[in-house]
Amino acid sequence: MDYKKCVEFLVTRRSVRRFKDAEASDELILRVLEVAKYAPSAKNSQPWEFIVIKDPELRRRLAGIHPYAAPIAGAPLAIAVICDPSKSPTSYAVDCANVATYLLLAAHAFGLGAVWIQTLRNIEEVRKILKVPASKVPIALIALGWPGEKPKLKPRKEVSEITYLNYYGVPFTR
Repeated sequence: MDYKKCVEFLVTRRSVRRFKDAEASDELILRVLEVAKYAPSAKNSQPWEFIVIKDPELRRRLAGIHPYAAPIAGAPLAIAVICDPSKSPTSYAVDCANVATYLLLAAHAFGLGAVWIQTLRNIEEVRKILKVPASKVPIALIALGWPGEKPKLKPRKEVSEITYLNYYGVPFTR
């Protein structure tokens, strides 16, 4: 594996909030999900499930859960990441965050654009809209489609600002 290509792939992923008016095929969506399912989870519990949301009315309702959810309305589809706490009681949220990240990376690998819409402050509302059982937790909504924009890289903190040696606050320096 060429690590340079891999690193380039990782650092070129962007959050895409505008999409072309063209649908990705069901086959492509399934390929993205097939890759995403390889995300790590505690004890390989795989506590996730997915809802592919194509219905424009459902997407419109989901886009209204909070101001930052608006890209869902303009995307040709969204994918809800639903988590089952009974399968991974202490780490389900992290496990499902991992699968959401893998989903974003898989979409990027196939040339699709995507943006993560967090749902943690709107769990009940998302449950109601998507008819998710009370025993499951909607962790994220991913707006997905062919990119209608090419966002520029936003500034990142220097590693030296966020990295410590052995103890918090002890700078990790060369």
